[in-house]
Amino acid sequence: MTEIARGLEGVKFAQTRLSKVDGQAGQLTIGGYPLEALAPNACFEEVLFLLWNDRLPGSAELNALKHDLAARRALPMAAGAVLREAAARKLPIMDALRMGIDTIGLCSDEPHPAGQVDVGCAVALVAHMPTVAAAYWRLLHGLEPIDARPDLDHAANYLYMLDGREPHPEAARALETYFNTVVDHGMNASTFTARVITSTRSDIVSAIVGAIGALKGPLHGGAPGPALDMVFEIRARAARSGDSVAQEADRWVRETIESGGRIMGFGHRVYKVRDPRADVLGLAAQRMFSVTGESRLYEDARVVEEVALRVLEELKPGRNLKTNVEFYTALVLHGIGLEVAMFTPTFAVGRVGGWTAHVLEQVRDDRLIRPDAEYVGATGRAWVPADRR
Repeated sequence: MTEIARGLEGVKFAQTRLSKVDGQAGQLTIGGYPLEALAPNACFEEVLFLLWNDRLPGSAELNALKHDLAARRALPMAAGAVLREAAARKLPIMDALRMGIDTIGLCSDEPHPAGQVDVGCAVALVAHMPTVAAAYWRLLHGLEPIDARPDLDHAANYLYMLDGREPHPEAARALETYFNTVVDHGMNASTFTARVITSTRSDIVSAIVGAIGALKGPLHGGAPGPALDMVFEIRARAARSGDSVAQEADRWVRETIESGGRIMGFGHRVYKVRDPRADVLGLAAQRMFSVTGESRLYEDARVVEEVALRVLEELKPGRNLKTNVEFYTALVLHGIGLEVAMFTPTFAVGRVGGWTAHVLEQVRDDRLIRPDAEYVGATGRAWVPADRR
């Protein structure tokens, strides 16, 4: 019998220097750096340069990349027309993001044939992703898009394009830490999609559009919003009952488990211990909320987390249902002012850095990805004309 690797789980098809996920140890390495050392300290542009060039940039190189990104933020006219039509039809944001990014070929050359790497188009894709996301969000709410600010870095400019206000430095830093945290994470579904498309010697725009399509699916894109909804519901119940957040959290988690529900923000198919991204984003949330006046929300979230971990261990012993990235993703993105509908598009704004790096790596590898499948259908059937069936 042929052994089938369902979903290709555990199958290695390539070598990469971009990221290493160690689920048993709870470690994530990005470009050779432990996540906890890189994400809170680097700007997003430094991480992009690291993924594309296998080293951190010098100051002149960093400034050049920032300038290049800022110079490529404006959308082609066709993108604006597509986004306006999509907004008129109230299409989902991820659909509009896919359509908008597909117009980038109108303002940037497609990459050269296999063996030649086009970093310029990668820069254009990273530069345009936040512009498309922010523009569509505003159009969807009856507002005109806001032009990018060339004096703002990538993360701060994204927040500016959403509401026209220069963000608090700690909010921009929290978003930058988030982008660095989610920029790459092994051979996930969207990254694999991008590499498969690239392996056919297709262009980088097609690869990123395909990756967005894969990310749209809820089994990959995830749902950090419900983790935050849980915290808000527990806080509201505590306010009504007069009990503490800890008491209500204990009741809520037990009720949910006993009714067969899931506790969102806990457990991960790869990490068998605590998700290292949760720690990095937890510290980013703590730092941001301490200066933006919502420290109580952070403190209540920590209480909910501690209670949930205790009750999960009690009711589901040995399952290793630890805090995952969704729990603190929701807290950070809410803290910087994003609505839940923008959580997955904002993830794409960060992850496009990893997608483009994998495309460039796959171009260098120049090997068609073509797995096989075991045929289990019928054999030996005889053809019968339609009038005799």
